[in-house]
Amino acid sequence: MGGTVAPYQPHMTTAPAGTGIPDEGLFIQEEKGFPMTSTKSSAPSCARSETDPHAGVMHVRHRHDSEFAVVGNHLAQHRELSAVAIGIGVHIQSLPDGARVSIGKLVERFPEGEVRIARALRELEAAGYLQRRLGRIASGRVVTRTTWYERPGALPVAADAPSVPADAQPVPADAPAKPEPASEPEPAQPPY
Repeated sequence: MGGTVAPYQPHMTTAPAGTGIPDEGLFIQEEKGFPMTSTKSSAPSCARSETDPHAGVMHVRHRHDSEFAVVGNHLAQHRELSAVAIGIGVHIQSLPDGARVSIGKLVERFPEGEVRIARALRELEAAGYLQRRLGRIASGRVVTRTTWYERPGALPVAADAPSVPADAQPVPADAPAKPEPASEPEPAQPPY
């Protein structure tokens, strides 16, 4: 067969159709041999400094004043939960009390399948965020009662309770009790 192989030559090409990339000056240069065997690296020679303003994510902030949920970094940045479990957890935390969070309802909402969602819920249970218990309702039907803990291990706070300042000290058990008023005070009379 005695055919000859054409010598390697870099070539000029145009940008893919529909990309809107101007094609003037666009060159694709190929190296002889397998590209992974090249000693050239496209990676930076060293990691960027933490003080470099162009390194890492840059946030564009927006002050939310409606339709938002507060999520602690202990969930959002949990090192042992999968991305699916964190996402499902954030979704559940954003829902109002009484919302249905069965595997079936979550499969309707998310593209992940039943197996991945069930696995994510088990991860959230193991981490203490989620508790599922079977219970029987008046009709005799068995239902799953789900409890979501925004902060596993933290004491529950009533929904209408005022927030306690971080520097507030607990009252010692042996502290004297505050006296209760003897009777309901009379309503104040408007000044005439």
